[in-house]
Amino acid sequence: MIYRITEENSGLIQRLKPCHYGRRIRSHYTAYSVKYDFSRIYALESGGEPKALISLFNSSMIVAELIGKSMDSGDIEELALFIRMDMPASVEIDPIYAAGLYPLISELYSGELRTEFAYSSRGDPSDVQVDEFPRLDDVFDVLEESFPAMKNMRGLWIADTSHRIRRGMSQSFLMNGCTTATLQYVVDGVALIGNVATKPAYRGQFYARRLLYRIGERLTGEGWSVRLFARPHRVSYYEEIGFAAIAHDMVFELKDE
Repeated sequence: MIYRITEENSGLIQRLKPCHYGRRIRSHYTAYSVKYDFSRIYALESGGEPKALISLFNSSMIVAELIGKSMDSGDIEELALFIRMDMPASVEIDPIYAAGLYPLISELYSGELRTEFAYSSRGDPSDVQVDEFPRLDDVFDVLEESFPAMKNMRGLWIADTSHRIRRGMSQSFLMNGCTTATLQYVVDGVALIGNVATKPAYRGQFYARRLLYRIGERLTGEGWSVRLFARPHRVSYYEEIGFAAIAHDMVFELKDE
């Protein structure tokens, strides 16, 4: 059975498995609790006990187990039906379940491989100048020019990011007005970097590398484990900066009609 959680239950949230998927759901709960329709949290229950939580944030779905629990084939079949009903734009789930889930949704979703990277400090702080408290409109100007698909998302992105920043869950960085990165969450000692972009006219000048190196060195110096996700073909690029591939998974993305 899958049901929506409509009352605050921090105890249940704290039982999420300590992994990217669990941290992502915890970040959604910390930012928005269960008050909004654009950020819904569901429980997958079997035998009278919740086994996993599901976050539907806008058009993205994240699935994470609870500590000490695991999903069986029946749970995965129920999850597939739930996905078919809601049709999220993307689905993230632990790789141990992805192989069983994919055949049940493959006519609707494609599987995109992804690599998780962790930063290893070189102990050599960067001296590049970075604005660590930029105007979010300036940050989005870079994102919009770099990723045309984000063109109509300015209001939504700024509202969500500013909301997370106020709760200590996020931070944006801007270098030279042309390169940016944003912490997607800061949970359990892990800082996840995303929205890395450089305006097309400034690419090839190593701005993104210098920015990521600066962020990695500063945050690891403060005791954080710095992570990011990227496509597997980017392994050598991130290794040159100081990141190492530590895991692989598959993101399911809704196919175009």
